[in-house]
Amino acid sequence: MMHALGTDSIGDDLIVRPATATDTEALVAFTADVLRHQDAPVPDAHTAAWTRDLMEGRHPHFAPDQFFIVEEVQSVAIIASACLIPQTWRYGDVAITVGQPELIGTRADYRGRGLVRALFSALHECAVARGLHLLAIDGVPYFYRQFGYEMALERLGGRVLNAARLPTGDRHGAYRVRAATDADVPSIRRIADQATGRYLLTSCRDDRLWRYEISGRQPMSFYRSELCVVVGADDRPVGFLAHASHTARLAGATLALYACELAAPTSWESVTPSLLAYVRSTGAHYVRVGGDDFRYVGLWLGTDHPLYAAIESLRPQVAPAYAWYVRVPNLPGFVRHVAPVLEQRLTRSAFAQHCGELRVSFYRGGLRLQFDGGRLVDVTAWQQANDLVGVERLQPTTAARADAFFPGLTFLQLLFGYRSLDELAYAFPDCLVRTDNARALLTVLFPKRPSSVWPVV
Repeated sequence: MMHALGTDSIGDDLIVRPATATDTEALVAFTADVLRHQDAPVPDAHTAAWTRDLMEGRHPHFAPDQFFIVEEVQSVAIIASACLIPQTWRYGDVAITVGQPELIGTRADYRGRGLVRALFSALHECAVARGLHLLAIDGVPYFYRQFGYEMALERLGGRVLNAARLPTGDRHGAYRVRAATDADVPSIRRIADQATGRYLLTSCRDDRLWRYEISGRQPMSFYRSELCVVVGADDRPVGFLAHASHTARLAGATLALYACELAAPTSWESVTPSLLAYVRSTGAHYVRVGGDDFRYVGLWLGTDHPLYAAIESLRPQVAPAYAWYVRVPNLPGFVRHVAPVLEQRLTRSAFAQHCGELRVSFYRGGLRLQFDGGRLVDVTAWQQANDLVGVERLQPTTAARADAFFPGLTFLQLLFGYRSLDELAYAFPDCLVRTDNARALLTVLFPKRPSSVWPVV
C-alpha cells in the first residue's frame, strides 16, 4: 500500500517518500539532468531554476512535501521524481481545486521499471487526501492514459503571425505597453477576472500568485513570463499581456504570448496596433541580446479569443490546440460540485424546472443524476445491471437502463466542453444515446465550449 504522506518501500532497495527542504539541492540537480532536451550536452538551467522556485518557497502555494521522490536506500540517490502543484481553476463561475503533476522524470538506467507508476500512486493518494477536484497534466501524447487520464480539455492553440507583417508603431499613440509592477496587481486581477466569462474552464490567480508572475520567479525559471500592462494616455492600466521572457529566448524563431486581456469596454481594434508594435520591438530586442532569429509571433491564447478578429488583415495561420490530460478522483462529487453551472444551463433552456433521472453508463460504472424542479439534487455512482446487455431494439423496456453510454473515459470530454455529444457519437460508435429527450438534455447540460487555462506552476 502506498502512503502519499509517508515513506513506502517498493522493492529493489527503493523507497517512495515526500521530499523535504533538505532535498532541494539534490532535486535541483536531478530534474535539470533527467529533464534536459534529449540532445542537450548539459543539464537544463531553466528546469533547475523552476525546481528551486518550488522547493525554496517562491511559489506561494507549494511546499516541499508536494514533491515525491524515489530514492535508493543505500546510496540515498534520487532515482525518480514527480510533484503536484496546487492551484484553483473555475468551471464556469464555480471554483475547483486542481493539482498539476509536473517535473516527472526517471534516471535513464532505471526506466521501464514502473517507478513513475509508483509516483503517480503517491500523487493520487495525495490528491484524495487534499480533496482535490481535478488533476491535469500537459504532457506527451498517450503516456498518461495508462494512469487513468483522458485528453479532455483544450490546451493552447491560437494564431501564428509573420513578424515581418507586424506594425512598427501605433500612428495614433493612444496606448503603450510597459512592464508590470506589484502595484499593478489589483488592476491585472480585475481585468483577468472579467475575461473568464468567455470560457468554461479558466485558471485563477490571487494577489500572491500575480506577484509571483511579476517578480517572484528566478530570471531563468522555466515558466517565467514577462508580464506587462497596457496603459492609456492617463497611464491607467486598460489591459495586460504575458509573453516569453528574454531568458527563454525565441524558441523556433517564435516569440510566444500566453495571455492578453483588455478591460471592458476598451476596443481591441484600437489597442491592437500598440500591442503588435510592442511585440515587434520586443522580438527585435531579444535578437540583439541573444542572437536568436525572430520570424514569428505565437499567440497561444486558445481556439477562441477577441484579439484574433483584430488581426485578420495580417493573415495569421491557425495553430490547432493540443489537450490537457485530466483525471477526476471523485466524478460524482465533481458533478455535484459544479451543479450550479448545470442548473444555470437548464434555466436558460427548454428544460427549466426539469424533474427526473438521467442515467449515464460508462459500461464499467456510470452516473445517476437526479433533478427536481430544475435543480440537480443528487449525483451518485451507478452501474447498469449486467443482464441488460446493449441497447434494446424496437421494444422499449421499463428496466433501469442507461439513457446514454460513453466508452472508457470519453464522458470527460463532454463534461469539460472539449467535444460535443454529436462529435463523440461520430468518433465512437459505442457512444450511444437511447432517446431524443436524453440527447437534448445532455446537449443542454454539457455544451461544447472553449477553455483557456494558463497554468499556475
